Amino acid sequence: MSKLSGKVAVVTGASKGIGAGIAKALAAEGAAVVVNYASSKSGADAVVAAITDAGGKAVAVQGDVSRKADAEAIVAAAVDQFGRLDILVNNSGVYEFAPLENITEEHFHKLFNINVLGALLTTQAAAAHIGAGGSIINISSVASRVTPANAAVYSATKGALDAVTGSLARELGPKQIRVNAINPGIINTEGTQTANIAGSDMERAIVSQTPLGRAGEVSDIAPLAVFLASDDAGWLTGETLIAAGGLR
Repeated sequence: MSKLSGKVAVVTGASKGIGAGIAKALAAEGAAVVVNYASSKSGADAVVAAITDAGGKAVAVQGDVSRKADAEAIVAAAVDQFGRLDILVNNSGVYEFAPLENITEEHFHKLFNINVLGALLTTQAAAAHIGAGGSIINISSVASRVTPANAAVYSATKGALDAVTGSLARELGPKQIRVNAINPGIINTEGTQTANIAGSDMERAIVSQTPLGRAGEVSDIAPLAVFLASDDAGWLTGETLIAAGGLR
């Protein structure tokens, strides 16, 4: 039997990159998956098609996780479509970098609203439906520990998400709901391509400090989400798995 047979998952920000990889990996292990997207319907539809073509179950659901009504609707779609909810992956996130002198209120609130408030609102909605044995996985970043220059706000959001992970692990533990985080290093995705990070001096500097000597791939992260979602991680909560090739 597959590790997640009969389970239902919501993956936010799953139209591309790490979220898409996680959605496909969960589905490959038997979970029915709600593929959330904010703007890229075509991307989400492609992820759903890949899952269903492989014999899995998935639906695409639009929603902005930083809006309470949308977060609730994303979760409701899982229950309406598949009858339950067992796994939530808070992957929606935005990364923008700016030196101190360029930080604006707009920049601050955009990153915190999506990266932190979005995870809280979606978890709030999901916790009303996830039962004992459920798993919540926050996709954070090694930036919460490495704290690179010109990333004060982004790093702060990920530090906040790490703190949220620990706090909610204690709060939801009595309900037997586990809450953990994955903290990736630099990962090759459509996002790093669009942001001109891939192949940049920034990427080369990060790789030079990474013991395994390369940037990560989505395939380095997705199996960790499967592990944390499964009974194999049944004794883990409040943990952050640093998946950064040894970068600290």
